[in-house]
Amino acid sequence: MKLSKTASVAAAVVALALSATACGKSGSPNDDADKASGGKSAPALAPYKVNTSADVKDSPVFSKIKGKKITIGTKADQPGLGFENPTTKKRTGFDVEIARMIAADLGFDEDHITWKTVPSEARETQIASGGVDLYVGTYTINDERKKQIDFGGPYYIAGQDLLVKADSKIAGPEDLKGKKVCSATGSTPLQRIKEPKYGVGEVKAQQTYQVCVQDLVNGSVDAVTTDDSILKGYAAQNKGALKVVGKTFSKEPYGVGLKKGDKALREAVNNAIKAHEDNGDWKKAYDATLGLSGAAAPSIPEIDRY
Repeated sequence: MKLSKTASVAAAVVALALSATACGKSGSPNDDADKASGGKSAPALAPYKVNTSADVKDSPVFSKIKGKKITIGTKADQPGLGFENPTTKKRTGFDVEIARMIAADLGFDEDHITWKTVPSEARETQIASGGVDLYVGTYTINDERKKQIDFGGPYYIAGQDLLVKADSKIAGPEDLKGKKVCSATGSTPLQRIKEPKYGVGEVKAQQTYQVCVQDLVNGSVDAVTTDDSILKGYAAQNKGALKVVGKTFSKEPYGVGLKKGDKALREAVNNAIKAHEDNGDWKKAYDATLGLSGAAAPSIPEIDRY
């Protein structure tokens, strides 16, 4: 039986989600990003040098994990940012590379990182309870979250945008009146799109953005909204079927979440980010992940050492 265009695209979304591949060592190329960019090869990344003498004095979190393993929370369904291969369980993406850089500077190689997938609505709880030692996953720094946790960074500035079907007439947030829009439960974009000024007819919350994208493909919603960095990965995976509007309407500084009050660890994380920005690792990681979407690397944001 011949599949309809919508069914074919939906099948492609699922197939791509299941076929994304992983790196064989810390910092190696991302095959799933290669496929998303039409076969373009990612620049090779060398593993990050591990600081074997790392010591973060006066850090309660570091004192518990020193010489053991570090648990890092992240996303698993965001191509180019934080993706887990369902077969190999390997992690790839820009956020993952940032996490590896920080871990290496704190004395942890790839074998001593425990990755933990944490949904958006559980991030503060996991950090505060010690479920994760750090969280690196499209985590917008804002004052409300700072009441519960601390942040290192920012290491990247994104902006909220819209993902729509290629033939959609939605050209920006001003076209959302009466439309159905999907975003992830507990996310900043979900809360923002509910603001009355956008006039959205129905806001749908899903556990992951991947499910939102499937809703868009099958026509259950008119648009998916989140950071443009996330949407670019899905658009690349569904070239010709989906597109990013390209009209951002927010500023989203991505930070590294950590336990509130652990100033020593926050400073160590900031120092690690800065060191890898200065030595070129940040740019290389971008080019090998988000850069495969065709978008040039943005300016590196200034770290907020509050």
